[in-house]
Amino acid sequence: MNEPQTPSARLFPEGPRGPLTGVRVLDLSAYIAGPYGCALLADQGAEVIKVEPPAGDNLRKYPSTLAAEGRAFLGVNRSKLGMVLDLKRPEGLQALYRLVCDADVLVHNFRPSVPGRLGIGYEQLKALNPRLIYCAVTGYGETGPLKDKAGYDQVLQTLTGMCAAQAKPGGPPEVLYGSVVDYYAAALVAGSVASALFERETTGEGQYVGVSLLRSALAMQSARLVWAEGEPADVDRDMRSGGITGIHPTREGHLYLSANTPRFWQALCEHTGLQALLNERYDSVRKRAQHQAEIVPRLHAALQARTALEWEAAFGDDVPCAAARPIDAMFDHPQCQAEALIADYHHPQVGHYRGFAGPIRFGRTPGPAPFAAPTLGQNSDQVLLAHGFSPVQISQLRASGALQ
Repeated sequence: MNEPQTPSARLFPEGPRGPLTGVRVLDLSAYIAGPYGCALLADQGAEVIKVEPPAGDNLRKYPSTLAAEGRAFLGVNRSKLGMVLDLKRPEGLQALYRLVCDADVLVHNFRPSVPGRLGIGYEQLKALNPRLIYCAVTGYGETGPLKDKAGYDQVLQTLTGMCAAQAKPGGPPEVLYGSVVDYYAAALVAGSVASALFERETTGEGQYVGVSLLRSALAMQSARLVWAEGEPADVDRDMRSGGITGIHPTREGHLYLSANTPRFWQALCEHTGLQALLNERYDSVRKRAQHQAEIVPRLHAALQARTALEWEAAFGDDVPCAAARPIDAMFDHPQCQAEALIADYHHPQVGHYRGFAGPIRFGRTPGPAPFAAPTLGQNSDQVLLAHGFSPVQISQLRASGALQ
């Protein structure tokens, strides 16, 4: 294993540059969408300072088999410095203003009516730093009747038809576990902030950037969200390619198969001994979907000859497939090892752990090595000293209750 990485010198990073090295981000967000968007910026070299309230990000308190810290918090807050400021105290707000003056990006996920009341609305912070990229992550957007309603991943899944589409025939709506809307919104945060930074290079001006869970959930369904003139509103928008492409039982375990192209369909039939299905009746995805009641039982019978792992090996490159595995299998999966997708971390309370290393690869500017999510207020003094606060001023902030 590589030596665990620590954030000791990250306020002014050394080592490999990333595309965003030199960019300073203030992350005031909580839960997943905003924080993970900022983690993606950190993966690319940005210096991210997570600013939490005294109670901390609520994700720290989510159920976890780790006693010292929430597993989810560790997973979405890698490579950040952490500090605590109470923005409801005048001293805490003034301290944040000093940080804003030196920041390139600020990200939060307050409802639209909240930032102005706190004194951190876009126009208020723009007056301090006209170059600031101000990214607000909301549930429903900046306008409309739901704009101040609290929005969460599975709430938006349910609202936008995702859960209904996931339902089994005749069954109730089903949630897609894994916070898929949050993680897609996080990708939009990172992408939109990078675009705004690029535009700023031309104009010299910052701007407001809005990402909402509603827009994210609908963007994920762009292929379904098409309604042609003359169609009924409830037209079937299912994009699944019939019962052949999907998860199937084997002699032991389950196997996902995808055989939509003529080449892959032929290979599937040949490997499973179902050459009799290679005829005009089943020679397209649409035809196979229409006749899945004839095909799937024969496929299931054939798959009983081997285990899921044996089929995966037998299909090789001929048929896109994967044996269903638990997530822990990824830590030592040979492809993950080859791609260096798992890193070693050291956390002051959790100790050593292994976790995801980052999703993007840059050839010339790979960026710094990742490090563990911060403990609550871990880097408060370090951050303030780097922003010109004296030790006396830091002590005064702490005595006022605005800092911890």
